[in-house]
Amino acid sequence: MRDFFINALEKLIAVVIVLLSLGVLAASIGIMFAPAQPGQPSGVLPGLLVLVLGAVYVLFVGGFMYLGLGIYQNTRKTAEAVAKLVERGAV
Repeated sequence: MRDFFINALEKLIAVVIVLLSLGVLAASIGIMFAPAQPGQPSGVLPGLLVLVLGAVYVLFVGGFMYLGLGIYQNTRKTAEAVAKLVERGAV
């Protein structure tokens, strides 16, 4: 049952990353093509800035989420390896 939830979390993280990426893309396109209004950013340069900074944000957030899952997977594998060594009497 535990593996089901970990696998589901991994799929959920993938969906979140895709949605974040689409949100950044939509926001940057919206800023690029928005009509100019006083006090609001519009134009190509602010749109590109949102695109670049949003992409960096998505990379950091996704990377840290997958890092957490990777730590869990490595800890589980290490525990299994130590258990096998104990069974063989190597420790």
